[in-house]
Amino acid sequence: MLGLGGSLKYNSIYRCTMIIWMTIKFIVQIYFFHIRHSIWDHRTREKWNILVAGQAKEYRTKAAEMGGVMIKAGQFLSTRTDFMPDVFIKELSRLVDQVPPMTFDYATNLLEEEWGTSVHTYLRTMDKSSVASASIGEVYRGILKDGSPVAIKVQRYRIEDIFHMDFIALKIVFRIISIFTSFGKKADLHGLYQELIDVMDKELDFEQERIYGKYFKNRYKDNQAVYIPAYYDRLCTKKVLVMEWVDGAKITDFDFIQQHNIEPGELAKTLFDFYFDQFLNQGYFHADPHAGNILVQEDGTISIIDFGMVSDIRKKDTQYFRRLFQGMIMDDYDTVLQTLDEMNFILPNANRKKLKAMIQETIDLYENGAFQQMDAQLMDQLKEDIRIFVKEQPIQLSADYAYLGRAISIILGILIHIYPDMDLEKWVKPKVKQWFGGKKLTDSVYAELAKEAAKPFLSFPRAMLSWLENGEKDRQWEKEQRQIKQMHQFYLLVESALFIILLVNIGIFVYIRDFYTVGGTITGLLLLSFLVVLFKHYRFIQ
Repeated sequence: MLGLGGSLKYNSIYRCTMIIWMTIKFIVQIYFFHIRHSIWDHRTREKWNILVAGQAKEYRTKAAEMGGVMIKAGQFLSTRTDFMPDVFIKELSRLVDQVPPMTFDYATNLLEEEWGTSVHTYLRTMDKSSVASASIGEVYRGILKDGSPVAIKVQRYRIEDIFHMDFIALKIVFRIISIFTSFGKKADLHGLYQELIDVMDKELDFEQERIYGKYFKNRYKDNQAVYIPAYYDRLCTKKVLVMEWVDGAKITDFDFIQQHNIEPGELAKTLFDFYFDQFLNQGYFHADPHAGNILVQEDGTISIIDFGMVSDIRKKDTQYFRRLFQGMIMDDYDTVLQTLDEMNFILPNANRKKLKAMIQETIDLYENGAFQQMDAQLMDQLKEDIRIFVKEQPIQLSADYAYLGRAISIILGILIHIYPDMDLEKWVKPKVKQWFGGKKLTDSVYAELAKEAAKPFLSFPRAMLSWLENGEKDRQWEKEQRQIKQMHQFYLLVESALFIILLVNIGIFVYIRDFYTVGGTITGLLLLSFLVVLFKHYRFIQ
């Protein structure tokens, strides 16, 4: 190949081609599967799971190899239990934001370039082996001249170029999905794309991460149970972050928790309070709260060490949340629907009567204690009911709330993991009183309903996200004649895309003078795929 700087991994045409080709390949496989299997019995579902698991494994392998947006998108999809198959999620959950480490020489050269001087001007020592290697940055442990231990985060080689190449490919992928898949009939893909781009673009700017980190440190300066490391501003740049070193373990490390006699209940309550405040009140919230970014120290203090992904709760959002909660407490589901309307959850042709009944039935289940023990069978039944419901109702989650839903899902998972016996009602009630502030509910209403409202409120995001995030814009998938027409269009799209990719592929490998080895093999496979699609299109027309 052409070395580090010129390898195919950093070639924009190659990256776009691989990402788009994988998308088209998966769509073609799914279409052909549905054509061949008109009856969905037990054997068909088994075959479907094998197909989807294979696609997820292929995606995970390619994402780990190429890095960039593919890792971030895969991690995002792995939390979307509302529309992603379980077998796909199980495979993607193994996709960690970890890539092969950079060379130590590259890290020191970048530091000297950013600082304008030798690393020894500021550092007494710096470990040659990194302590963490993620898709965007690599973290090293160092000692400053004054003896202070620090974490030094260095941006990966050409990572901005890689991400912006992938942004282009991602836009094309979203366009293909929006036109040629049933998922394209759901949600606001354009808005979701823009939200993904905005958040990931900010993550590339280490100066922005430092600003966010200082914001959270100031916001929670009086919280003795949570510690936010300080940054050494004079050593921080757009590509380098230097912050306090924090000793600790992942918050899900049971051995560490037991070894240091940390009470899981207190740990979970601290985490709950910290994120409950962010999710409901105006300001920024930590949008990537996975266990690797949340450490527990020996004394039980929680430390948040990465603020690369941050989103915000606006003032109008808090007003929406209050109206939703108040409407649920007082069984005023007309107010609930109106608020969801204003939040752009409900599309114009929704069956509002049926939607209202569904919301009421869901909340009644919580209030009646059906989910008190988090019964897995009952949750599965509700999940199935919700899947059927979203196919009939044109509802969606505004892209503005995509990362909020993801963060809530992750935190709920961590809380249940570290303390399954948590008393949610006891934790929520005082927070609810404080949250409403001057807008107090009448004593009579609160006395009757607040004790039960805590349960549906906290559980509400998990159940509601499952059917709000992914609603149909149409009543059902197109009828048979429409489907035939779309299949014909789909074949034309695939044939055109394969032909273009074939030409681009030939151009790439001729340019890098590697056509008769790797290039010839890939070109042959592409040509074979093109001919197979042509043949199947011909059979379909017949």
